[in-house]
Amino acid sequence: MTATPLPTDTPIPDPAGAATDVAAVLPPATPPAIPTATPSPETAIKAAEGIKEVVAEKGGGTAAGVVETLDGLAVDIGSFHLSMWDAIVFISVLVGIYLLAFFLSRFARRTLRRLTRFDQTQRLLAEKLVTIAVWAIAVLLGIDILGIDLTALAVFSGAFGLAIGFGLQKTFGNLIAGIILLMDRSIKPGDVIAIADSAGNMTFGQIRKIGIRAVSLTTRDQREYLIPNENLMINQVENWSYSSRNVRIQVPVGVSYNCDLKLAEKLMLEAARSATRVLKTPPPVCWLDAYGDSSVNFVIHCWINDPEDGVGNVRSDVLKRLWDLFAEHGVEIPFPQRDLNLRDNAQFQQLVAAISQRIEKPESGERGAAEG
Repeated sequence: MTATPLPTDTPIPDPAGAATDVAAVLPPATPPAIPTATPSPETAIKAAEGIKEVVAEKGGGTAAGVVETLDGLAVDIGSFHLSMWDAIVFISVLVGIYLLAFFLSRFARRTLRRLTRFDQTQRLLAEKLVTIAVWAIAVLLGIDILGIDLTALAVFSGAFGLAIGFGLQKTFGNLIAGIILLMDRSIKPGDVIAIADSAGNMTFGQIRKIGIRAVSLTTRDQREYLIPNENLMINQVENWSYSSRNVRIQVPVGVSYNCDLKLAEKLMLEAARSATRVLKTPPPVCWLDAYGDSSVNFVIHCWINDPEDGVGNVRSDVLKRLWDLFAEHGVEIPFPQRDLNLRDNAQFQQLVAAISQRIEKPESGERGAAEG
């Protein structure tokens, strides 16, 4: 015989005659425990997870097995899951972005060099701006492809930005200074400049390149100086080819007081005009500078338009030609001369007497020896 269970809301007759509720008699039911899911570590490189899913869906087989094996070689750092597969994807994306930016910037530079509407300075400025833009876009594209969450660095962003600001202050300052120099065209590649260092020594040379950090200055002895761009902004710079490439050179010459000054001046001008690099227009001129202690001093002024080839060799050429002309026409180049005036006093007379006695004693000794 099967017992029929009573419903829970059916009152049970009490022997004492009172009805008792079953819910009041039975113990309260314990609610079932809800299982809590353990959060899985988040993949550090989201692009790696996406590529793995694509390989699993379309490739399968050996490729999917290799990807799973590489993904299994992982370490969990907090809530991040970093595997060998993530590292491979990260390096591959970096290399791809670098190559893409490199070839794009190179192609852009070649394209700009073919544009004849730009001069050298404008072309160099455009190349720098395009290069900066290409690399900035490449960095943002790489971050987007990798799916790097930059909010994870929010805690350190303030300190990190402050450290970068102090550490790269000079670098960004030189970068902006180089762009400004190219924009106002005060200094451009090919210019011949003279700049003083902190010790006051002048450096003379030709600008070969204006880089992101420094300007390359090549001197006549083929020494290359890398001068920070900021120094050219805050220090005084002597630009010999800013508005014109013509440079005047002074050649000092001294002649004797006894020579024909008009003839000497004519020979100086002839020597300057016959020099190889001296310009015919404007023509050389000769000025009488001063009456010196031993000579009459002249200065020959002559012009050149290629200062990058040096100025000392021009002076040497003029002076060598003038030497031959002076020798041919008998013009004297004097030696230093001094006139000494001695005052007559008692001490001077005693000195003369003492010298005379010393001279007489050897003569008398020689005379006695000859008589004997």
